Amino acid sequence: MLGGKGPGGDEELVHREVPSPNHNERNLPISMVVLHYTEMKPVETALERMCDPAASVSAHYCITEEGEVIRLVPEERRAWHAGQSFWRGLPDVNSASIGIELDHPGHALGYRSFAEPQILALIPLLSRIVRRYNIPRANVVGHSCVAPMRKIDPGELFPWERLAEYKLCLPRPTSLAAGDPFHNESAFFLALERFGYDITDQRKAVEAFERRWRPECITGVVDGEIAAILWQLLLDRDQGRTR
Repeated sequence: MLGGKGPGGDEELVHREVPSPNHNERNLPISMVVLHYTEMKPVETALERMCDPAASVSAHYCITEEGEVIRLVPEERRAWHAGQSFWRGLPDVNSASIGIELDHPGHALGYRSFAEPQILALIPLLSRIVRRYNIPRANVVGHSCVAPMRKIDPGELFPWERLAEYKLCLPRPTSLAAGDPFHNESAFFLALERFGYDITDQRKAVEAFERRWRPECITGVVDGEIAAILWQLLLDRDQGRTR
């Protein structure tokens, strides 16, 4: 475990450093966390790629399936994890976010549930980051949320509700009494964009929304249930019940 003091005073949560050269100056204050999976095995393969200047990718942290927290890029620097992305009007997600990669085979190498030691390591790290930068729960997102046309990670098995128990992300709405409030699909997509999503590819945007908010049924088609979920999310946010 590292000694000394880090910028956030959380050195006890970081087990080792593997410095990546792939970072630059931020253009925005930190207001987001983006969660990814590596889709590479073993973890050293992912670390090598994130440290390869030719790859032009990186993240601030990588957490192994065994629960080891590895820091690659200092938080004050802009890591290159989100690529072309968008969230709540921000086209430069990298500048506004902390990127955390989760060591995982992903959909390409045998998708499975996330390891318990990994989630147990993620929760305190994420808690420190959220408190440090006063990050809204709505801004703790998956890669698929900010890049729905390109990405599906961390995927439908990621335990968002575990994070929500600690108020580290928004929980799935349980009160859907309003039903489907949208008169047509155009109204739904305007609301989806208002919530934060890039709706350039509408089907992919719906899939990304389902993957986060209704992971048991991903169709890419607007229906009454996901419309009711989106309506409740917006209602809760507008009425100050969530942030």
